[in-house]
Amino acid sequence: MNYSKQRSRESRAAIERLYITMRHLFIRGSYKPMGVSGQSLIEALHILKPEIYGAIDDGERVDMEGLLYVAERLPKGIEECRFIQLVAREGFEEAGHSVIMPMKRRRNCYRIDNDRMYVEMSRGRSDIYDILTHLTYLYIEAEKIRAHAMDLKDRPTDNWMRLSEVVEFQENEQSFDEKRALVYLSNVLGRTVEETRQAVERFERSPGCNSLYHFAYWLGKVAIDEYVNDNRREVMVSAKLKDVVGHHIYGEKWAYAIKDVMAQNDWLERPVHIISANLHSFLNTLYGFQALPDKQFTKLEELAVHTSSREAVDSNRAIREYALENGLTEIRDRSGTNLTVQLIDLEKIDLESSPLGLQNPEGEKPLLLVMDYAFGEQAYECMDELLKPFESENLSQSLNVKSVSVMGKAGILEGNKGDLMIPTAHIFEGTADNYPFENDLSRDDFKDIGLGVYEGPMITVLGTSLQNRDVLHHFQTSTWNAIGLEMEGAHYQKAIQSAARIRKSIAADVKVRYAYYASDNPLVTGSTLSSGSLGAEGVRPTYWISLRILQKILSQ
Repeated sequence: MNYSKQRSRESRAAIERLYITMRHLFIRGSYKPMGVSGQSLIEALHILKPEIYGAIDDGERVDMEGLLYVAERLPKGIEECRFIQLVAREGFEEAGHSVIMPMKRRRNCYRIDNDRMYVEMSRGRSDIYDILTHLTYLYIEAEKIRAHAMDLKDRPTDNWMRLSEVVEFQENEQSFDEKRALVYLSNVLGRTVEETRQAVERFERSPGCNSLYHFAYWLGKVAIDEYVNDNRREVMVSAKLKDVVGHHIYGEKWAYAIKDVMAQNDWLERPVHIISANLHSFLNTLYGFQALPDKQFTKLEELAVHTSSREAVDSNRAIREYALENGLTEIRDRSGTNLTVQLIDLEKIDLESSPLGLQNPEGEKPLLLVMDYAFGEQAYECMDELLKPFESENLSQSLNVKSVSVMGKAGILEGNKGDLMIPTAHIFEGTADNYPFENDLSRDDFKDIGLGVYEGPMITVLGTSLQNRDVLHHFQTSTWNAIGLEMEGAHYQKAIQSAARIRKSIAADVKVRYAYYASDNPLVTGSTLSSGSLGAEGVRPTYWISLRILQKILSQ
């Protein structure tokens, strides 16, 4: 057996071990990160060595890019807390506690006191696995900081004491010598001064995080407190969360609210096209040209670039206000899924007045149901509930679903950021569940647009933060011939096939369309998710996919 195959098997075994351990700890209800159970997670993560945490296996150097990636997905201030409790929707906001929303994850979080952070988990098991992975990674890096902060006799080093002064100056909004501060911090992190300077700047550009000085200091401080004073950190799970996970509690409420609005507007029998995507590209494509006549855009890319810029706040507001007067109905989520929905009545839009060549369909006009991105297993919960018939006191009505389209961002295994992937099947990692399907989109739909386009099977992974080079290389080079990885495709297709072939709540010939744009290439150093967001490179593929899906819907 060659080394690559051996590493792939070891890595897949580590992923399986992580999920089994996480599920056991979830059912048990609590664990201590530095206890036996926590060490089991840490050891498995060390074996796996995910690409997103580049230097996790380096015992000396703190992983800078991974630290920012995790900080942006966890609530601000979590580094200061000894106790992390995962909860369901249990009335924290109604009781007057302020919501803390992570910058890049839709989670309601609550800082109860100096030591406790409560995090709402309303998006299914994928969300729980995601946060437990991030926390495990933080505890690994915290131990590296602790080791640099203490000498061989367990006394605080001079660098650590100087760093504590810097953090105190920051908290009191006092000036300090940044050149010296960078040296203290770099010694505590085990990185060069230049690497530390760049990381400090990246943290400063991220408004949802504390400064790197603060973040690193408190990670180390809490770890030292446990090591010296035995004040142990603990992760807990509430009884209600254990009770509701996997039972579609939030998805059922979410789907009912949508279908209730449709019933009130007599839309239940209208042909409906469900789209899972962001909430701006379809809105802007349909309404942008009419709502901004003074801009005189002639191409979709001109509109896309303008509305994606920081200076476009007024333009985006104008588009939304125009849309609300011309067929748009917004349904803000109150169920806990954090998925906003747009219902767009094409009967009230003059599509032919835009320069995109879209034609108003003849006969009964379709209704678009655009839902925000789901997260992992949440996709199955929400789509499964949405495709069920609407049930009320005296009514049972199936939706007239004509198509389901999914636009998402994914990791690509061959190609570059911004390229497109058109899946022909979803391979569910870690299970025997594979979902081949006939995609109504193909590579030919995207020729001559100046982007790389790849077609083939895609892997639906259990979590992007657990992927490593060996596992991905196996999926790419073996007979799977996978072109990319994402987190929702198999979950969506499972719900669609169940509704069409088993429940028969939607037509068996419902069209399905999947297209993804590459947010990262986890096989290329410097192109992983932790290297930064896609930025402007994501504008063109997003709008091209949106336009092609709309053209397919209107021609259908």
